[in-house]
Amino acid sequence: MRARGVGTGVRDDEHAGFDRPRRTRPRTKDRPDYSDAPVGMVVTIDRGRYRVIVEEEAPAAGTKGARPAAKKKAARDTELRHVTAAKARQLGRMGVIVGDRVRLDGDVTGEEGTLARIVEVLERRTVLRRTADDDDPYERAIVANADQLVIVTALADPPPRVGMIDRIMVAAFDAGIEPMLLLTKADLASPDALSAAYTPLGVPVLATQPGSDLDELRAWLAGHRTVFVGHSGVGKSTLVNALIPGAGRTTGVVNDVTGRGRQTSTSAVVLELPLSDDLPTGWVIDTPGVRSFGLSHVTRESILSAFADLEAFTADCPRGCTHETGAPECALDLAVERGELAPARLESFRRMLGTNQ
Repeated sequence: MRARGVGTGVRDDEHAGFDRPRRTRPRTKDRPDYSDAPVGMVVTIDRGRYRVIVEEEAPAAGTKGARPAAKKKAARDTELRHVTAAKARQLGRMGVIVGDRVRLDGDVTGEEGTLARIVEVLERRTVLRRTADDDDPYERAIVANADQLVIVTALADPPPRVGMIDRIMVAAFDAGIEPMLLLTKADLASPDALSAAYTPLGVPVLATQPGSDLDELRAWLAGHRTVFVGHSGVGKSTLVNALIPGAGRTTGVVNDVTGRGRQTSTSAVVLELPLSDDLPTGWVIDTPGVRSFGLSHVTRESILSAFADLEAFTADCPRGCTHETGAPECALDLAVERGELAPARLESFRRMLGTNQ
């Protein structure tokens, strides 16, 4: 009998024949390059699907094969293509929010039944955030890349909530977004008191009533991405519908018992303002009505940094100065005494600080 493994072709190690074959190609850490992928803006989100607007150069007027949309929009140099997309797996848990500028891969024709992928979220210029309440450590990003924020509040029915206005304004200052105050229903109450409270902060204030000429508001919005924020029932959706015919934002009524409005908008949406011969186009971001606006993510320093003139005075404050009313040797009080700072501006600023307590 032959010895096991001798002249039989069987190896002494009976498991050796079952080794995995070596890889023919080494592993690589290279990732796909999406630098040339088209860029779009997320305009609304619905159940994991993202509606994205991609701008493309419009055919010249009269060009053969020009799209009907191009002929209707001869005043603009680009066409807007609406693409439906899902978030790519490689983004992981990274959130995508309304207003984000994103890169798209896959089918970006925007034709019915097609689906692209969001493969990259570009750096955000600004992010408007809030928390559920002042003890909530988790920030909730609302809108990205807005440069203006219009706080919409009614002068009556429902009555104005100054605390809410202050909180939204502080969130705008923290995000580096210019706030404005839009007062609706001026036919029911005078806007003078609220206007006097916020004018010292350098915040533009505009009062409207049903049937008002909105040309001044359109001038505010032209050339900007403006987010509208306000609690329910203040007339925010009514304003959007007046500014953008065909927007179709649902409007509601105020409850006679509670004095609160019913939330009618359920998701944020970006809408383009109609083209005008004398004004550049702009974008309005309509958001659902809010009933609370937590500020646990905001610091005293970020509020102060929004007021360059006040921040310059605080360089002379003692170490650890809170800048609040009664703070010993606060340089802001000394600036008022010297006539270098208006008392009303300091009072309004300290009200903002108090909101963040």
